This record gives sequence, structure tokens and C-alpha cells, in this order.
Amino acid sequence: MSNNLDVVICGAGAAGLTLAIELARRGVAFRLLEQRDRPFHGSRGKGIQPRSQEVFEDMGIVNQLFAAGGAYPVSRSHHADGTHTDTVMVEASPATPAEPYRRPLMVPQFLTECVMRDRLAALGHRVDFGHALIGFEQDADGVTLRLATSLGEQTLRTRYLIGADGGRSIVRHALDIGFPGKTLGVRAVVADIVLQGLPRDAWHTFNEEDMARRISLCPLMGTALFQLQAPVPLEGEVDLSAAGLAAMVRERTGRDDIAVLDLEWASAYQMNARLADRYRVGRAFLVGDAAHTHPPTGGQGLNTSAQDAYNLGWKLAAVLQGAPQTLLETYEEERRPVAAAMLGLATKLLDHARRGDNRRGREVQQLDLGYADASLSLAGEPRTGRITPGSRAPDAPLQGAGGQPMRLFEVLRGTHWTLLGYEATRADAPARKGLHVHVIGQCGDLWDTQGHFAGAYGLQPGEWVLVRPDGYVAAVVHEQQIETLSAHFDGLMPPRR
Repeated sequence: MSNNLDVVICGAGAAGLTLAIELARRGVAFRLLEQRDRPFHGSRGKGIQPRSQEVFEDMGIVNQLFAAGGAYPVSRSHHADGTHTDTVMVEASPATPAEPYRRPLMVPQFLTECVMRDRLAALGHRVDFGHALIGFEQDADGVTLRLATSLGEQTLRTRYLIGADGGRSIVRHALDIGFPGKTLGVRAVVADIVLQGLPRDAWHTFNEEDMARRISLCPLMGTALFQLQAPVPLEGEVDLSAAGLAAMVRERTGRDDIAVLDLEWASAYQMNARLADRYRVGRAFLVGDAAHTHPPTGGQGLNTSAQDAYNLGWKLAAVLQGAPQTLLETYEEERRPVAAAMLGLATKLLDHARRGDNRRGREVQQLDLGYADASLSLAGEPRTGRITPGSRAPDAPLQGAGGQPMRLFEVLRGTHWTLLGYEATRADAPARKGLHVHVIGQCGDLWDTQGHFAGAYGLQPGEWVLVRPDGYVAAVVHEQQIETLSAHFDGLMPPRR
């Protein structure tokens, strides 16, 4: 039995891989287990929202994802008379200095996970495929797991267990955590197919006003595939063979010039909106679909899942290094309300889609989500029109004191906390392990030559802003309150030696 593990993650989808990368960046001893014998090869999730792009930049994979995928095409609604109408389905506002990513990126899930596995390998780790969780027991010091592998049953011992094992989570069931919600009365087929007869410049929809006959065929960027989406009856068998899907395409499009040449993957599923009653029992946690399941509308599931793991990763690492155990309590406190909000949004967008309205606005981009009321946010005076604790930390172009251009996100990138002083005195700032301190101003190491930092943060001279490792603001204080900020930071970190 292996006894030197800090964390075992069950499930190597987007959530599990994100958490593994975050732990690997911080030197945590972990294993990432997947019950499948090989990587998942379907495109169930394909949208990467702007906030997730920022997360993936910090993780070192955003450029690889852009290279692997592409922009969303226009939505093309085909009419019975042979004409069609093109509309822009997704809001695509220009990037700004504060928000460098404003357009969703389409990357099929199997390519996203491939990029993540490559990043994990570069950090010296890999997925252990063919390892299925049978059961586990907790005690005061850790968790003992029983696994089914190709070599027989194995036992692992770890300090923490993470259930990233999907909507039917074995971890969640074993913890007896309720998973309330509802089945949304929609059953659908999703399939990755090789298609001939439609151009790849649009997301094609036929019979948009008729749920019984609607079918969508979306080119999957970065591949030669199309993704087929179609509602089907709630009961009965669905022919998911290539021939069966070809017949569905002919019947629903009314066209003989569209041919299904091959089938890569297909699934029929009921759409659900469910949220776990709890995200933690003892030393076991839930992330991703194990904690919440979404309808696909709005592309919120994969993004919310990856950001769960991004939130939990730095907190687990900090506690393993000696930070207070109470830090782990903030994971559910912060992430469960976000999942609830995204479930509500996805369900609302599903209702709109039933009426033929597939438009998406800023609300799906997750840039405005934050943790204003969470305990990690140091309360302060009201700051109308200025950056507040719990907010996402905006980007800004800066210049180093040596004259070189840089972005604030480059300064924030990494596993550290960041303390930024605006026209402040460097000597006032605390010196702590894991805290990077910068002063922005003519006497500082960073210069706001274009005024974008001042515009995005709205700080007054002498104010300091503390940014968490996951890019959210933890505190904003004036120089007279720097001791209060220091005490807040020290309360979240391992004790100083």
C-alpha cells in the first residue's frame, strides 16, 4: 500500500486534469486515476469561455488551446424553402486591456484534455488509466482507497480524496451526499461524425421551430468532424450507429446531398440540472460534474468544473504546507453559489433554445463572477466604481522600470500571492514567503504609462491590493491599514518559521 500521497484524484476529465496541473505546479504528491482504459474521445463539451481562457493562460496552456481549436462560426438556420438566415449566436466584443479574452473558443473536449495531459506530462506526471475506485474509508488522518486495476485489487492511502468522477460519481454516492435537482424533459443525441455536403463556415440548424425534428450540425474546430445535436423522444431506443444517424440527418434535413461518412462517438442522454448538497465530507471533496450537472446550453459545464478545480488546487496545497484547515472550508463557500448561478443560467438558456433563440451574451463568459461575500475577502469601505475584494483582478498593460513592456497577468502568473501598491512606499509592504510585492508608479518597479491599471482598479495613491493565486482580489487597503492586510494574509498561510 502506498502511504506517501497527499491527494488522490478520481476522474481524469477537465476538472481532474485541472486539479492535477495545479497540484503539480505546487509540488504536491498526488495520483490522478481514471477508470477508463484510455482517454475519452468525444466532444461532449467544446466551449471555453473567456474567464477559463484566463485560467488556462495562468496554467500555461492557453496558446496550445487556441492552436487546437478556433472561433465559433455563425449560426445558420435553414428554412423549408431552401433559403437560410445567418446570425451571430455568441457575443464577440473586442478584447480590452482589462479583459484580453472576450470571445469563446471552440475546442472539442478530447482535444482540450489532450492539451491538459501534455501539460501534466511536462510537469512530470501522468494519468493512471484503468484504475477504478471500488470503495474507501476515512479516518482522522487520511483516506484508504480500494481500486480495481488490470493487475487486480490495489489499496492506496492518501491524506485527501477528490471525486472528479462525473455526474454518476462513485465518490458522491459513497459519501451519501444528496444530488437534488430535476430532469429537464429533454433527451438528446450528441455525436461526432464525418460529414459531407455542408460547408464548415457555419453551425447549421434545421427545423429550428420544431423540437421533434430539430437537428444541428456544427463543425468542430481543429478537426474534420461535425458535432450532431438532436432532441429525441424521452423513451425508446435510439439508433446511434452511423447508418442510424445518417437516416436521422436525411429525414430531418430533407436533403439527400448530406452524407454521414463515418462515426467517431455518439451518446443519447437526458438533460439534468442538479447540485450536490455538499462539496465535502471530512477529507473527501467533489469537483466538476460530480458536484453539479448542467444542460449544455451556454457552455457552462466544463468551464465551471475547471474553475472548481482551479479554486481548490491552491487551497489544498496551502493546507498541506501548513495553512489553517479553515481555508478548505472556503472551497464550497465560494464555488457552490457559482454552480447554482450557472445552473440557473443554463436552464434559462435551454428554455430560450426551445423557442429557437440561441443567442448568448456576456453572462456566459464568467468574467463577472466573484467572491465578494466570501470569508477570504477582507471587508472594507464601500468602493463604488472601483475594484473591490472578491472581484476578478483585471489585466492591464504595464511597463517595467527598465523600459520593457509587460502585462499585469504576467506579474500575477504563477502559484504566488501578489501585493500591488499604487504610488505607494515599498518599505510599508510586508515581506512574506509566497508573496510577490510590486509598486506601480514612477518610483516603483512597474509603470502605468497608459493609465489602464488606474482605470481598471481605481486605486488612490498609497492604496494596496492583494491578489490571490487564482486571480481574485482578497483585499484593498490604504497604507495606514497595511498591518490589517498583513494579518489577513498571515491567517491564510502556513506559519512563518
